[in-house]
Amino acid sequence: MPIGETAPPIEPERPLSERPRHPEKAHRPDNPPKRKPEWIRVKAPTAPAYHETRALMRDLKLHTVCEEAACPNIGECWAKKHATFMILGSVCTRACAFCNVATGRPDLLDPHEPEHVAEAVAKLGLEHVVITSVDRDDLDDGGAAHFIRVIERIRALAPATTIEILTPDFLNKEGAIEAVAAAKPDVFNHNLETVPRLYPRIRPGARYFHSLRLLQRVKEIDPTLFTKSGLMVGLGETREELYQVMDDLRSAGADFLTLGQYLQPTPKHAAIDRFVPPAEFDDMKRMAYGKGFLMVAASPLTRSSYHAGDDFRRLREARLAQAKAARANGAA
Repeated sequence: MPIGETAPPIEPERPLSERPRHPEKAHRPDNPPKRKPEWIRVKAPTAPAYHETRALMRDLKLHTVCEEAACPNIGECWAKKHATFMILGSVCTRACAFCNVATGRPDLLDPHEPEHVAEAVAKLGLEHVVITSVDRDDLDDGGAAHFIRVIERIRALAPATTIEILTPDFLNKEGAIEAVAAAKPDVFNHNLETVPRLYPRIRPGARYFHSLRLLQRVKEIDPTLFTKSGLMVGLGETREELYQVMDDLRSAGADFLTLGQYLQPTPKHAAIDRFVPPAEFDDMKRMAYGKGFLMVAASPLTRSSYHAGDDFRRLREARLAQAKAARANGAA
């Protein structure tokens, strides 16, 4: 800089609410969304309980994946005062082609978030809660310690509530998986999302076999933990590829599989290849049960946390029935 000149003032970083939601996708050509078939459409939320749930989230300054990921089931779930809490902030360090969660540089962790999540769980009187998060590649442990604190505070304030976690992949975060598993959530969920062939386009920051290994590692640490994973369909995968992923998940010991239709959040996101009709979901569900999953949820609107409480009860019952059958066969 020449002598005598002064540097231009540094503009302060804009608050999250004013930043572009998906800056990395801005240059991409639009993928015009397809018209949704009748079996996909849902009613706009109007129930008073929906607005009460929303007000509680705002009062406690909490984020939910229901809102951030534009879940189609938000009206139904919030009307029942069911919500999936999204911790570690609202900005993700990854840029998956399917996801509506904001991407960019995250803010600092909120040290009060674990307490606020537990307080909301207690106020809503939840029997079962799902805790998910953004990816935080910027943190040394990927946010593992924060997950543990949330689990501990829920146990303290709502001890009767069962806890399901839906975690990021903790890629290159040594010891993170082991630490979170040791906190003993009732369900440890990590979504594979799609078939390995589509990872470079749909989930470029992740690695298929690392995600698979995460689920296997959880079972090695504590075989009593339920493990769960989810897949989207309608992205261009083949039926044979889906069945191979099912086999991979069973080899990793996964108990519960969810299958749902991919829905394109914006024209900048990955295009929908096709809408899979309900009858095909029924076929996939039968195949998954045939491969040995204890629990399978498959429908166009199925999401990881959709009806999670009811599904968890059925999952426990299925394990008990399996153990009873094994004892009976051993006695025969």
